[in-house]
Amino acid sequence: MRLGEWIAIIFLLSIFVFLVPAIAASDHGVAATNDTKHSSTQETAHAVAETGHGDVGAGSESHGSGVKGHGGGHINLGEVLPLWSCIPFACMLLSIALFPLLAPKFWHHHFGKVSAFWAAALGIPFLIAFKGTALYEIAHIILADYVPFIILLWALFTVSGGIMLKGTLRGTPVVNTIMILIGTVLASWMGTTGAAMLMIRPFLKANNYRKNRTFMVVFFIFLVANIGGSLTPLGDPPLFLGFLHGVSFFWTMKILPHMLVTAGILLGIYFILDSYYYKKEGLSSAPVEEGEKEPLKLVGIHNFLFLGGVVGAVLMSGIVDWGQVNTFGIHRAVQDWVRDGLLIVMGVLSLITTSKKIHEDNDFSWFPIVEVAYLFIGIFITMVPCLLILKAGLKGELAFLIAAVKEPFHYFWVTGALSGFLDNAPTYLTFFNTALGAFYPGMPEPQAVPLLMTETSIYLKAISAGAVFFGSFSYIGNAPNFMVRSIAEEAGTPMPSFFGYILKFSIVFLLPTFVIVTLIFF
Repeated sequence: MRLGEWIAIIFLLSIFVFLVPAIAASDHGVAATNDTKHSSTQETAHAVAETGHGDVGAGSESHGSGVKGHGGGHINLGEVLPLWSCIPFACMLLSIALFPLLAPKFWHHHFGKVSAFWAAALGIPFLIAFKGTALYEIAHIILADYVPFIILLWALFTVSGGIMLKGTLRGTPVVNTIMILIGTVLASWMGTTGAAMLMIRPFLKANNYRKNRTFMVVFFIFLVANIGGSLTPLGDPPLFLGFLHGVSFFWTMKILPHMLVTAGILLGIYFILDSYYYKKEGLSSAPVEEGEKEPLKLVGIHNFLFLGGVVGAVLMSGIVDWGQVNTFGIHRAVQDWVRDGLLIVMGVLSLITTSKKIHEDNDFSWFPIVEVAYLFIGIFITMVPCLLILKAGLKGELAFLIAAVKEPFHYFWVTGALSGFLDNAPTYLTFFNTALGAFYPGMPEPQAVPLLMTETSIYLKAISAGAVFFGSFSYIGNAPNFMVRSIAEEAGTPMPSFFGYILKFSIVFLLPTFVIVTLIFF
């Protein structure tokens, strides 16, 4: 059977996926949602509060809320979509996992087309079945989630690309461990993406003479791009979202013991592995190469001002409230648009004021950000049904999972497992509201959240730690993971495939570590 025929079959199956629930929605969805339309807010505490999931500073309408559909009814898609509506998302992930292994040349030249295909395989049948409602959901995830996501990544990628560590830096086990430790500490104060983009190039340059570098970058992703961001709302989007919902700024410092245990175990394992490979490569006993040693020096340091501007713009968007603006039917907070504009300005100023020689010496290229932009538009669009079902709470197809979450370790593992493959921000918010509804039913959020931070803080700790820590479990668990992988490959470091990362590293090193964290704290 030809490739075109396979594509046609997959496309027809994807249409079937959405036409069946559409028929069910037309018969039952409107009546069901109208019956429950005026129920109290707390009765839906197992569903996510009305906010955009990826754009943590957004004041937009609920991504999973019922919106008026083409028939004038009030349809909550999360309540009518079946689990198998997530098939295009699964196929998108499988494409990322398998094409680089089975058809690397095809993938390198056509990954954007593959992403577009799966986005269309989801988007076109979705629009045919649910018309205006589907158009709203797709437009919402693009404008409120994808656009700010990619602007933030572009700004951090561009600004950090103008900062270079010159001089002789030899990547020994001690030096490497210290560099990862520095990045881990920075992550909570400048964000995991900012810390990862700042540290990855010096880290790769220091180890360009080493043969075994893959495990180094993987542990860099574990610690700098994820676990290090668990101490403040600036560190990771889920914690910033909690901050917007009333969790005090420094409350997340209560996760410090969890973070220290996790980071300590992983740093210890890293040091042992690095020491083993360092010795195996014959470097521990080999004489240091003779030659003129250049003192360490940072160039392009003016870019730290722009980096501070990026962090400040993100923080500003979560503090001020300048109202909302309607853009193509999508309501977004004015401060979010201002933030996005400031991020673009920071990136442009960095490009204008940084010499081309610094970029050349830094091996700077646009391919990593282009690859992330192309792949994540497909991921975001195909992820829509999964997020809607998750946000439907006890009324969706994942009700069995959400209803089973009762103990602290349940919150840690279920929040974490979903965060490893979906956006960790909506996952955090789903179980944040699940906990509020379970312990403080009928109580307004401003009164309930302080109690959740004190009386039942172990549950909030479990949700917060799970959302942040498990973001390291796959390449798509957190924004900087895929960026770090792409930059490393561009610099000549071989990286594991999607499943290789999970099977060879996440399951082997992360799962046992998280079990220890569970036994100690939850």
